[in-house]
This record gives sequence, C-alpha cells and structure tokens, in this order.
Amino acid sequence: MKKVSFAEFGGPDVLHLVDAEEPHAGPGRIRIAVRAAGVNPVDWRIREGQVLGAHPVELPAGVGLDASGVVDQVGEGVEGVAIGDRVFGEGADTYAEFAVLSAWARMPEALTFEEAAGYPSVVETALRLIREVGVRPGQTLLVSGASGGVGSAVLQIARERGITVVGTAGAANQEYLRSLGALATTYGEGWVERVRGLGGPFDAALDLAGSGVIPQLVALTGDPHRVLSIADLGAPGFGVRFSGVAGSVPDALAEAVDLISRGKLHIPVEKSYALADAAAAHIDSQAGHTRGRRVVVV
Repeated sequence: MKKVSFAEFGGPDVLHLVDAEEPHAGPGRIRIAVRAAGVNPVDWRIREGQVLGAHPVELPAGVGLDASGVVDQVGEGVEGVAIGDRVFGEGADTYAEFAVLSAWARMPEALTFEEAAGYPSVVETALRLIREVGVRPGQTLLVSGASGGVGSAVLQIARERGITVVGTAGAANQEYLRSLGALATTYGEGWVERVRGLGGPFDAALDLAGSGVIPQLVALTGDPHRVLSIADLGAPGFGVRFSGVAGSVPDALAEAVDLISRGKLHIPVEKSYALADAAAAHIDSQAGHTRGRRVVVV
C-alpha cells in the first residue's frame, strides 16, 4: 500500500509517500480502507519531534490519528461492526491506503468521508478540555484561537451545555465564530480590552493556538488553574496545565455521533489534499487561520 512516512524529525519536507506493508487488525481492532484522514496540529508536532506526552516515536514513522473509511478486517473479539461498514475513528498511521483503528463509530448518514475524518480527535479533545478546565453551565469560557477544528467543537459543545463562550480569531473568521454561538473578537494588539468589552468575569480559558497569550489568560481568569493549553509547551512555566495527546476515547465518538445526528455539531472542511500532498497540508495547518478542518483524501 501507499502511506505517508518520515525517517527523521523535521519540517514538512521530511514527509514522503512510500510503499509499505499493509497493517492488519489485531484483537480488539479493525482495519479500514481509508477514504480520508484528518489533519491535526498534533501530526506536525510529532513530526517535528515535540514531546507531547504520547508514546515515544520510533523512526521511520507513519503520520495521522484520525480517519474515515470502509471496514475490511475485523479483529478477534470485536463485535457490533462488520466488513463493509462505513466508520470513522482514531488509530495510527492514518495517512495511508489502509489503517488500523483502536476506536470507531459508524458514520452518521449525513456525513461524507471527508467530513467524518475531521471529527474524532477534535471532539475527544474538546470534550476533554471542557471537562478538565471545569467550566459549568451558566459560566463563561474564553477560547483563544477558536476557529480551528478543536475550537469549532468546543464552541458548539459548550453552547449546547449552556456555557457562554467568548472566542478570538482572525478578522476573516469573526462571523464564523458568531455562527457557532460565540461572542467574537480579533486577536492582536488590544485584544484583552476587546475581550473584556464582551463580558466576563471569565470562569475558565483555553489556549488552542499557542500564540503567547498564557499570561493574559491567567490575568483574565484570575487563576492559572482555570487555564488550559493544548498548544503552548511553555504553559507549565506559568502554572498552567498543558493537555497533550489522550488517545482513543470511544465515548467521545459516541457523543460526536449524537451531537451530529441532532444537528448540534458541524465542523466544515476548509480544504482537502491528496495523499501525495501531505506536506502542503502540514504547511497550511502550521500557518493557522484555519476555519474548521483540513483533511487528506485517499
């Protein structure tokens, strides 16, 4: 099969489309013929060699955690899924023609493969962040860098739970944030004053972009324990938790299916890339300003 791989840590140029042996579904796993793979910031952070709390990376390594596709192998002990089912989920080395998933769910009928590939990790991350930061119905959550995949999920899930959300993003994404139920403003000079003008006090804050705003988020919430980052490895230096890779969470996929089916969660695909163009997908992902998700189409 074809897969995207890297033999050394570095920039997008270390990614190569190579011939590789097909993986097989072991006990408790399924294999899919991949139709699309989600592009996540954690993909390029791992490619760069950043330490994110995940398992050590052995080189050469594949790329990708999320995928959608058609089941073509079912491992021992797996029930409730059959060859030919359309599923989406989390696994390993998903930028490939075949991938093994460790957590999955049947795709909602309304989703295309491209759309479905954009949900697994971002919904798991969004649910985890809302839980870990401890924000509750009736409170106010500030989200820095809110227009990407995780931000899109956080805004919608928080609003569904009765949490007021204030989000920052680029000028081009202000209406997008408002369409998801958030109070919105731009980042950049003067952003703290603009945020304060939208409401508060802020009961919790999330840093999703890693743009050096941790001290300001601490000041806005009044407590570093009310702030959580998934993007700034220097966060612990300010007493703020860094929440890295959690791995596969089947419950998150089930909640995603429920929210999508009820029309409470929609994450658009901003751009799709061919498998051979994975490096371009990483370049664009690292540049930020994403609205929704980017996916690699197989």
